[in-house]
This record gives sequence, structure tokens and C-alpha cells, in this order.
Amino acid sequence: MAANQEEVKLLGVVGSPFVCRVRIALKFKGIEYEFLEENLANKSDLLLKYNPVHKKVPVFVHNEKPIAESLVIVEYIDETWNNNPILPSDPYQKALARFWSKFIDDKVVGAAWKSAFTVDEKERGKNVQEALEGLQFLEDEIKEKKFFGGEEIGLVDIAGVFIAFWIPIVQEIAGLQLFSSEKFPNLYKWSQELINHSVVKEVLPPREPLFAFFKGRYESLIASQ
Repeated sequence: MAANQEEVKLLGVVGSPFVCRVRIALKFKGIEYEFLEENLANKSDLLLKYNPVHKKVPVFVHNEKPIAESLVIVEYIDETWNNNPILPSDPYQKALARFWSKFIDDKVVGAAWKSAFTVDEKERGKNVQEALEGLQFLEDEIKEKKFFGGEEIGLVDIAGVFIAFWIPIVQEIAGLQLFSSEKFPNLYKWSQELINHSVVKEVLPPREPLFAFFKGRYESLIASQ
């Protein structure tokens, strides 16, 4: 299926790790698409039309058929365009990739985010602990592999872009030490491989504006207490 015969749109915001997942998959597959930047403070009619349930980005639109949720979208892209596979063909390996991708969302993303953007000390401590436990499981799983997918990036690596790029930003802003080469040497090495991968590097948002945006958000949160 040639990409140039398809109508492909992505509704998103540049600074979102979930949108970034989809952009990595699209770039990895060499799919041309139209990126429609959303303003989440004033959601477009198009976003409300295509994702009336969650009203969130990313939303992927293929030939006028909308799909929501980043990992669902990445799997759809992989099944629709067969070049450069993202998921393994072996059923067991495929199941493992899905398990660890969901694990990242369930056990790391939320906890790490709340660790930085929660004012209550007790609640923050609980989230820090949960994030550290989640990262330890991933440290044990990656071992000394280059990527979770082996020699090339796969579903788990794409899901983990939040860990590699966003956690270092939010932990610096909040003065936390969640993720470091000392605590998680294998996972840290993996994170450097991921953010320097030619495809990933090209679609990551610029760090400085993202840092400034999250710093402003953090300072507003602290000031409101």
C-alpha cells in the first residue's frame, strides 16, 4: 500500500509524548501525512468530531476513518503499512511487546508525571516510589539489548519515548532524581540510543521550548499553593 495513495492526517500538539509516538511510527514507515496542530485550550470542531469520547490528541485519520489512543494508532499503522515492522511477527513476542507497552502507560507515565506535578509531599512520595519500581522492571527487562525490539526500534521503544525524553525534562524542573545512569544503567543506555536514533531524533520536539513550557506550568502550580 503506497503512502502517496492514502489520505493521512494527524491531529496533535508538538509537545505531547503520545503524539510523538505516532510521529515516530509514521516516520519509521516513511508515510507522508498532514499534521494538524491543536490548541487544547480551545479544541477544534475537527477534534471533537473525530474523538468525541475522550476529546484528546493524538487522533489519526486514515481516509476519513479516525482512530484514537497512541498505542492503538501505532499498531494500526504497523498493520496497514507492512514495511519496517514495528511489532514482531511471533505471537508470543508480539504479546510481550503489547504487555510492556501497556506497562509503561500504566506504571510509569502517570506516576512519573504526578511525581513532578503533585504538590502534596505524601502523594508525591508515593508516585516517586511507583515510578522507580516501574523503571526497575524495565531495567531488568532491557538487560543489555540495544532496543526492547532487539537491534531496531519496536512498539515498546516507541511507547518508552516518554521515559527517554520527557522524564529528564520534568525531573530537572521538579528537582527529582527518578531516572539516571547510576540508578538504571541499562535503561539509561537504551534511552540514549533511542533519542539519537535517526528517525526519533527527527521527530522529537525542541527541548528548550518544552522545558520552558513545563517549567512555567510547575511554577504556577507551586505559586497556587
